[in-house]
Amino acid sequence: MKSLMIQGTSSGAGKTTLVAALCRVFSNKGFSVAPFKSQNMSNFSYVGKNFEISRAQAIQALAARCEITPDLNPILLKPLGNYYSTIFLRGKKFKRMHATEYYSKFVRTKGLNLATESLYNLQKNHDLVILEGAGSPAEINLEKFDIANMKMAEKAKSPVLLVTDIDRGGSFASIVGTLSLLDKKYQKLIKGFVINKFRGDVNILKPGFKKIQTKTKRPILGAIPMADFDLPEEDSLNVNPKKFHWTKKNLEKIDAEIENLSKLVVRNLNIKQIERMIK
Repeated sequence: MKSLMIQGTSSGAGKTTLVAALCRVFSNKGFSVAPFKSQNMSNFSYVGKNFEISRAQAIQALAARCEITPDLNPILLKPLGNYYSTIFLRGKKFKRMHATEYYSKFVRTKGLNLATESLYNLQKNHDLVILEGAGSPAEINLEKFDIANMKMAEKAKSPVLLVTDIDRGGSFASIVGTLSLLDKKYQKLIKGFVINKFRGDVNILKPGFKKIQTKTKRPILGAIPMADFDLPEEDSLNVNPKKFHWTKKNLEKIDAEIENLSKLVVRNLNIKQIERMIK
């Protein structure tokens, strides 16, 4: 029962893409792999036979070469505006809910139980589950309601890699700040860091790598260069995703893009060290 979790210092850090890449990397190594995101807010979904989950987890499943099932994304919130969302539970429409009701009455009871059950189903049926967090684990105002980050890592008994978008600036501070804001029991789960969307010569970063390791006692496992891959994106503040049609031609194109992405990640991350971290 092996697992690995990717969390980010912010939204848009590259969690979704990195999970897809690692799903393919470990699938290519012979693992039976499945992606997992307990809770996703997105208006872009994959509609299967009698179920609907986030499009991102469906694409990650293509990367993992696993079946697309409701367990990959047990809670989907489709925002309606004015703090309301339509909630889907294991692919089935549940109800329209206000954020206050969702957080105060649902998420830490039925929501957590449902997500945990789906996670355990995947762990039973696969060699490796690669979990994706949501936003940042250091949103301390929402910590007690967060079932997408450290609570899931704890349930999965999973090591966590923290990815940060260096193109935005402030990545080293974001790494140290995120780690420092977490409870000590959660700090222990973070085993290393990934620099994403880097432009330039990686040697420029190496003095920073050494300082981060000295301060945190954890390694930076590599820097992924900025690259343009034609993969459908999630809807968030910094992207404007396009509609995607699940045709054979498009799926073949996505598969080729994922394969190229996985090769980029293998070249720039210490995959052997990551593999040693996986329980």
